[in-house]
Amino acid sequence: AHESGIHQDGVLKNVETYEIMSPESIGLKKSSLVLGKHSGKHAFKEKLKILGYEVGDNYINVIFEKFKLLADRKKDVYDEDIIALVDDTHINQSNHLKLVSLSIMSGTNSKHIASLELDFKGESKEVSGSGNGPVDAVFSCISNVVGFSAKLKQYHINAITPDSDAQGEVTVKLEHLSREYTGKASDIDIIVASAKSYINACNKILNLEKNSNLQEGVSEISISNIKGI
Repeated sequence: AHESGIHQDGVLKNVETYEIMSPESIGLKKSSLVLGKHSGKHAFKEKLKILGYEVGDNYINVIFEKFKLLADRKKDVYDEDIIALVDDTHINQSNHLKLVSLSIMSGTNSKHIASLELDFKGESKEVSGSGNGPVDAVFSCISNVVGFSAKLKQYHINAITPDSDAQGEVTVKLEHLSREYTGKASDIDIIVASAKSYINACNKILNLEKNSNLQEGVSEISISNIKGI
């Protein structure tokens, strides 16, 4: 098993670089590349191929950077963690609303206050607010920035892996103007995962509103052309 980036790169190019005996000679089926904070980009890209992802160089740079941050915080990185990273990165591409930073002040005898920095349509927005709990405070802050308050229909947390330092996967379902929107995100911090999932759902609402406005614009142009004729 190899975790060091230098070892992984060497073995991928030529297995004999670091293995003086074959896995079969000691009862194993094959060698394994252990992904951790010492792993290199070559091994990470190979792991993505094994998981069924074919990604370009620019895209893999973004995912690999997130992977290194996760590996610094988490002892063991599982396949499920990597899949969650890829999915989150894909979901957050070209969105109107993105999370930049988040901090929480919370406790048994204190008020729950959230402070967020968000990127909303290319502009930095800093907002603070309180709530009945840290998650409620975060959701209120996001609602203030986007300009609408959707009804929370469902909130669910699931551990991606069994460890105590596992990533939490949060799913939210929002109702806005009689439509339901589901958001999903993961992070080792469940408050951050909650914020990302809520933002994911809000982006779906914003995207639908943008598409609706474009369609209305096209209809108005068509009507104007007919009147001109």
